[in-house]
Amino acid sequence: MKIILREHVEHLGERGDTVKVAAGYARNYLLPKGLAYQAGAGAARQLEDQKRAWATREAKNEEAAQELGRQVSSIKLEVRRRAGDSGTLYGSVTNGDIAELLSAAGHDVARRRILVSEPIKSLGTFSIQVKLHRSVVAEVPLVVLTERGQSLEELEADKRALDLAEGRVAPSDDVDDDDDDDDQDDERDAEKTEAANENSESTEDGAADSTEG
Repeated sequence: MKIILREHVEHLGERGDTVKVAAGYARNYLLPKGLAYQAGAGAARQLEDQKRAWATREAKNEEAAQELGRQVSSIKLEVRRRAGDSGTLYGSVTNGDIAELLSAAGHDVARRRILVSEPIKSLGTFSIQVKLHRSVVAEVPLVVLTERGQSLEELEADKRALDLAEGRVAPSDDVDDDDDDDDQDDERDAEKTEAANENSESTEDGAADSTEG
């Protein structure tokens, strides 16, 4: 059966496309749902009228999506989760969680529009894509912190400080290297001072000899 799509249908076509589908699929799903109408006599004129209406509605929808995109891109989402010493979460952050964060910030977005390929399972900062329209995708920053509000860097710094305090690790090589450099500088300064003193003594001895002569 030939039909004309009234809306975008995944894996079938875009609004206004004329496509051929199984009669049962058309009668039992597409036509009752208002997603299409049957092609036939008068369909061409009906399609032209529909296209004009669609173009007007599409322009308004895109404009609204662009405005929403500007709004959500200006906020910074933050979520706290229990995490291990390595920054791995006990659990995850899903697109459903992000939808709730956006809703709490005053923006209701269906979670299917939040493009998270797989749940987030670690601390860090992530850029989340939100598809608000087929031509509008907003980028929203998301920061995942520990339950105490620590970033991954802060968590690692605290662990390092604790390990040092309890003697589980030695001071960093950088500190040792700095100490070695300081010792070498001191030795060079001492050698320069000693050489200068010897030169001074030699000069004084020469002057004394000349006087005696």
